[in-house]
Amino acid sequence: MPARDLAQSDTALIDGFSDHLTLERHLAPSTVDAYRRDLSQLGAFLRRNRRDLPGAGIDDLRRFLALLTSLGYARASIARRVGAIHTFYRWAVSREVVAEDPAALLGRPKVVNRLPVVLRAPEAAALVEAPVVTADASDVETAVALRDRAILELMYGSGLRVSEVAGLTLDRVDLERGRVMVVGKGDKEREVPLGDPARAAVAGWLVVRGVLGVGRDDELFVNRRGRPIGPRDIRRLVGRYAGLALSGRRVTPHTLRHSFATHLLEGGADIRSVQEMLGHASVATTQRYTHVSRARLFEAYERSHPRA
Repeated sequence: MPARDLAQSDTALIDGFSDHLTLERHLAPSTVDAYRRDLSQLGAFLRRNRRDLPGAGIDDLRRFLALLTSLGYARASIARRVGAIHTFYRWAVSREVVAEDPAALLGRPKVVNRLPVVLRAPEAAALVEAPVVTADASDVETAVALRDRAILELMYGSGLRVSEVAGLTLDRVDLERGRVMVVGKGDKEREVPLGDPARAAVAGWLVVRGVLGVGRDDELFVNRRGRPIGPRDIRRLVGRYAGLALSGRRVTPHTLRHSFATHLLEGGADIRSVQEMLGHASVATTQRYTHVSRARLFEAYERSHPRA
């Protein structure tokens, strides 16, 4: 949201709130950016109505959400903005920026809890093996293919979030022990196993990593310009290889993480271990994958049993 669309006082407030989220709550940069975008959108709406964030009332907030609904925003997107508004105004009250919380009575739309999309094991294998090195490939093309293979193997083989892959540094990967140390949500660290295919893929990438050049010496993955690779770059490469290997399927980095968790549970892993590997704060979040496995079990029954 351009600064000119916001009242100057609102820009300063959002900056202060963002510092609170970063320095006191230790939220990930991507999460802080999402809060900023949501509040900037609200601030721009209020300014068009000659209001600002401290002066907003419950009716202003409800009109903002009604506008989002009329524009076709999904319930999940609106619910996320409601969450940002609640968090912001609680902070604003605690800092005495506003006397009362205008969002206290603001309801959150119910969101349908859809089961995550999961690839079959052969589909996941086809996707992670999609980057190939051809005989006539240049050094740069070879390095990019090996890098992409390592990234895909880490997301499916170790269940890493896209932000976690982008944030990996060389010192956090232990190929000898088959471990990777991940910094997840809330700056929480966890150690995750590296399977043999992921170890081999990362080792192959490290051999050619210097071909792309490096801006610093510590990031694990870099783009073609030698700069640290970003989540957006990773999302694009996942989509590109999915188009090659799984035509017609919509696949995101989180699809690989969903597949990692579901395949572990289907293979007999206990849910607490899967929770630890995924870095979920609550086992309730992990339990949604048991529903996926159960749904697939009934699909198999209906497909295979003569009395189904």
